[in-house]
Parts: sequence; C-alpha cells; structure tokens
Amino acid sequence: MSNFELRHLAAMAAIAEEGSFGRAAARLGYTQSTVSQQIAALERAVGGPVFDRPGGPKPVRLTPLGSVVLDHGRALLAKAAALADAVDRFQTGDGRIDIGTFQSVSNVILPSVVRRLRDEHPGCDIRLSEEEPEQPQIGDLDLLFYDGRIDGDAEHRKLLDDPYLLVARVGAFPEGPIPLERLDGTPMVAWPLTCDQPLMEQAVARSGARPQIVFRTVVNDTLLSMVRAGLGSALLPWLAILGAGVPSDDRLRIHELRPTLPPREIYLHWQAGRIHSPLAAHAVDIALEVAAELAPPPTTA
Repeated sequence: MSNFELRHLAAMAAIAEEGSFGRAAARLGYTQSTVSQQIAALERAVGGPVFDRPGGPKPVRLTPLGSVVLDHGRALLAKAAALADAVDRFQTGDGRIDIGTFQSVSNVILPSVVRRLRDEHPGCDIRLSEEEPEQPQIGDLDLLFYDGRIDGDAEHRKLLDDPYLLVARVGAFPEGPIPLERLDGTPMVAWPLTCDQPLMEQAVARSGARPQIVFRTVVNDTLLSMVRAGLGSALLPWLAILGAGVPSDDRLRIHELRPTLPPREIYLHWQAGRIHSPLAAHAVDIALEVAAELAPPPTTA
C-alpha cells in the first residue's frame, strides 16, 4: 500500500466518473497509456483489479475491490486538496499568529498592525495575550512586544525610544519644562515596580528628587483619573500618554523634564532560529512602520 500515489487515485476517480480510460486521460491532460500505467501501479499496490474492462463501447466498471479503494481514495484526495489549499493560504499570509503585548503597545501600535493584517489577509487568525511579567518568556508566541530586552534564546528589533514626561493637572506646575528636583516631596501616582518602572524611579532618585508615591496601579486610565482628581501627578512614557488621549485633554498638561530621564525602550522579540511564517514576517514589518510614524512627543515636536 505504500507504493501507490495520490495521482493514481486521481486517475482512478477520473476513470470512474468518465466511464473510460480515454476520456479520463483527456480530462487529466495525460496520454491514455500513462493513465493505464497509473492504474496498473495502483492494482499492484492493492493486490487486485480495480476495474472490469468489458472492451468496446461499454463503460468500465469498478470491481468490489475498486469500490473500496475509491471510497477511501476520494477521502484522501479531499484531504490532500485541503492540505494544498492550507499551504497556499499560509504562503500568501493567512494562517495563525500569536502575539504577546502590553498595555501601551495594545493601545497605540497593535490596533494599526491588526487592522492592516486583517485588511490584507482576511483569512488570518490573530491571537493576542497581554501580560507584563517581570521575566517574560516567548514560549509558543510568534512575536512578543516588551519594554526592554528579554533574557534567553531570543532575537529582537528595537521599535522606538519612549521618553518619560510629567503629566499633571492644569496649573499644578508652571508652563514649560520642569526641573526634576521640583518633584522632591511631590505627591505622585505611579505604576507598580515592574518592567522599566524601577529603573525610571532610580534615575529620579539619582537626580536628588524623592517624590511621595501615594498610589500605584497598572491601569493607565486609572492613574490619569487620579491625576485629574488632584491626588498627584505622574511620570509616564509618551506611548502611555498618547494611548490614553492625554494630548487632547484640556484638564491635563504634559511637561518636559530637565534633565531628561533615560527613555523606556520598546522591542519586538521572537524565538531565536525560528523561521517566521509570512504572516509573522509581515507583522514585524508593519510594527516597524507604525512605530516610525507615531506622533512625536513634545520634546521633539
């Protein structure tokens, strides 16, 4: 049974449907002798004749063995056609992609990436997962966005530097850049001490400022609600500020810092040595384009 090929089954199905070797050959684009050779190879593989050949104008008929072979053969042909179609769709950018992300990227970069992938490849299957662990792992993900380089066997592309800015209520600080030492003792709301947050707060401390952290949460909207309510100001990277719509909020002001803090670095990672699917490779290209086209922060506007 290991000696027969799908083309033998395709020839058999064509003969059964056309009623003759000659018409089947014409339909398949073979010579009649080629079709006869394929059926002979199939009969050797299954151990008996699959057609009765009455000769003359009478149509050929399936033998009992032939009926068994054709019944299962058609199922194999259907599976082979489905496989070929799936491979074709995969090569043209369909298929599944699993992407790990975090809040700022989910709000600003990923919507454009997802929209373009869906527009250009309507049959693609996009799965997103949002986490911000202290030690992220790529695992089974095709791509992983993270604010920093990750440990382990991973490759990466840097998307952008994400500068930190001060967000405060209108009138809380004078217009223009704010010296970092002005934040000493100032009530602040902030993210938990994960990801890049500890590095940022250490940089603030080295400048001589010790803000009073009165509230921590991972949710950007909640932080900014507390800034609007007067609980405190916030030091946030530009991507988080942009994603939360702060530039269009007339209750809040965005201030540059003097000196500036080291920016948060946004990277896109994937497992080292993994061959990208066409869909994943295209997603990387789109993410790089979207990051390059982001509205510039006030420090470079």
